[in-house]
Amino acid sequence: MKTVRQWTLPVFVTLLTLLIFKTALLSLTDNNRPLPEVKTAGMSLFADAEDERDGLTENLIASQRIHPVRISGDVHFADEKVPLHDQEVRERFDRELLVNTFWHSNTMLNYKLASKYFDDISQILEVNGVPSDFKYLAVAESGLRNVVSPAGAAGFWQFLKSTGLEYGLEINNEVDERYNYEKATEAACAYLKDAKALFGSWTLAAASYNVGMSKLQKRLEEQQVTNYYDLYLNSETSRYVFRILSYKMVFENPEKFGFEFVKKDLYQPYQFRSVVVENSIPDLAQFAIDNGTNYKMLKVVNPWLISSSLTISQGNSYTIKIPTSYVDEAYYPSDYEEGDEEELLDENYDK
Repeated sequence: MKTVRQWTLPVFVTLLTLLIFKTALLSLTDNNRPLPEVKTAGMSLFADAEDERDGLTENLIASQRIHPVRISGDVHFADEKVPLHDQEVRERFDRELLVNTFWHSNTMLNYKLASKYFDDISQILEVNGVPSDFKYLAVAESGLRNVVSPAGAAGFWQFLKSTGLEYGLEINNEVDERYNYEKATEAACAYLKDAKALFGSWTLAAASYNVGMSKLQKRLEEQQVTNYYDLYLNSETSRYVFRILSYKMVFENPEKFGFEFVKKDLYQPYQFRSVVVENSIPDLAQFAIDNGTNYKMLKVVNPWLISSSLTISQGNSYTIKIPTSYVDEAYYPSDYEEGDEEELLDENYDK
């Protein structure tokens, strides 16, 4: 027994040592073994397409090809040249062109509405000696819609109440001429001519329409510069003139930017007759019926009537539009014959 005990203990120690060594060896091997490949969904898609050519890109056919907007040649606003050789200026302009080129629904709707209102607006600008390019300012301000901003600016030209009153618009509980686009255009002309007289530049006049004349004058003095393109301004105003310019570029060259219209696509002005009213109207709905229309259409063509009645003081009067044709001009599917898509509009807003 003593002899057995003498050789059993060393054997046991040896076996235990071998077991420990084997365990350590396996551990080292596992640590050096490559980890299983783990892929995120995105990594897997690109790796498979690039390395294994699993057919993803081979079977993918894009429905459209998207190209950057390329600016070439000289660009002017109100006959004042835009310094596109300045990289920062060019990039700001490029941003707005991209936004309005690829924001398809908004730009298309604005273009359609321009057909409805630009003739009147352009005529008023011309009579007042304001460059025609300023019609695009109204597009940039409101999209030619009677919208109201969070600050309370209203109408096509986005007049604040105080500024509207200053420039001769009537604003009260029954009448708000900020929504009369013809009268608001007259008021905008007066503002812009005042700004041009102050700054000596139509471009600065346009910028002041966004930020205000006094604030713009202060920035010019602080920064000791004389033109819009050298000014450091808040984000909205620094983009403002370029937003106007982008609409000008797209509207004057719609096909170049991928927009194709036929004449029937565009909205047309409502036909109406004008009546001069000198006595108060207690019920505009009844007034509309008496004049052969309805309350809805009376409001559509006279959005400046903001109440259901109209009080007229002695010696005063208002000209109200009475719609005469808005049903016969409506869209009917049969108006669009096969092949119309090839008869592209050949008149753009470059007048």
